[in-house]
Amino acid sequence: MPRTRLIRRPARRSLLALLAAAALLLGAGLAPASVAAAAPNPSAPNEGGTKQLRQALAAAAKGHIEAKARLDNSKRRQVALNGQLKQIELRLVGLNSQVGEVAAQSYRMGRLTPVSMLLKSADPGSFLQRAAELDLMAQRDGKRLRELADAKAEAARAKAAIDGEVREQQKQLAVLAKKKRDAERALAAVSSGSGSGFGGLSATAKPAPRNPDGSWPSESCSVNDPTTSGCITPRTLHMLEQAKAAGYKRYVSCYRSGGDGEHPKGRACDFSAASGGFENVSATGGDKAYGDSLANWAKNNASRLGIMYVIWYRQIWMPNTGWRSYSGGGSPAADHTNHVHISMY
Repeated sequence: MPRTRLIRRPARRSLLALLAAAALLLGAGLAPASVAAAAPNPSAPNEGGTKQLRQALAAAAKGHIEAKARLDNSKRRQVALNGQLKQIELRLVGLNSQVGEVAAQSYRMGRLTPVSMLLKSADPGSFLQRAAELDLMAQRDGKRLRELADAKAEAARAKAAIDGEVREQQKQLAVLAKKKRDAERALAAVSSGSGSGFGGLSATAKPAPRNPDGSWPSESCSVNDPTTSGCITPRTLHMLEQAKAAGYKRYVSCYRSGGDGEHPKGRACDFSAASGGFENVSATGGDKAYGDSLANWAKNNASRLGIMYVIWYRQIWMPNTGWRSYSGGGSPAADHTNHVHISMY
């Protein structure tokens, strides 16, 4: 009997230890094998495509965004200059009328000269009064003439500035057209044509800070990434916060220390379609609807947030091409059928 108990107690203790370990693992929220296996590998992310493709897409999108900002700024300046020119032209109407009165008065009085006015003075007091009146008239008429000349010069400068803005807009439109061609050439390797896009509600995100001229500030990977132990740019963090505020609260991963593209720069995030994290299967049902809605929200708020492009479910959106089909290699990660990818300017 004693021998039997010695054998059973260690067996029971081993069984209890195994059960406790299993309970601990489950309590800690161990991810399912399918989720863990498909999670992005920081050292070798498999997003599909090539380094050259990602560089070409980023260059085309950046060029478009920068040219669009300059174009919009030029249009705003042209509107302001046109308003300024209209005010100057109204002043010119009044000044021309005043100068016309001076000319008419001079004609009626027979081109009265200072000497003739002073000679008509009968006494010293009248002489001084006429001299003062003459000085006031000279000051008034001289001021009107100077104001007229200045207004004409200002109008000429405003018109030249407007012409300059028109030339700037034509230049930026040509840049936009070139960047669109660049994007289409880059996409030719992974796209077979237009995409249908995605439906869903679109929230209005709070705009990210811009420079006074409408361009995006230059930013580095300088703030803590709440999704990893790395860093992201302030604009990427703003996008994350706005996405969360819009209701997109499922698992997200942004910074990656290895590879190329925008992730190592802190300018890209992957939003899991599944509520439990990245799964190595294409999203369906509610997960697909969640990804559709998020991709649509990102596209609709791209100009507010500084988004360069969005990839989801075999489609890519860029500001100069719209939705296009996208083939990254066939896997859920490469074709982006299990997560929405957002790259930031």
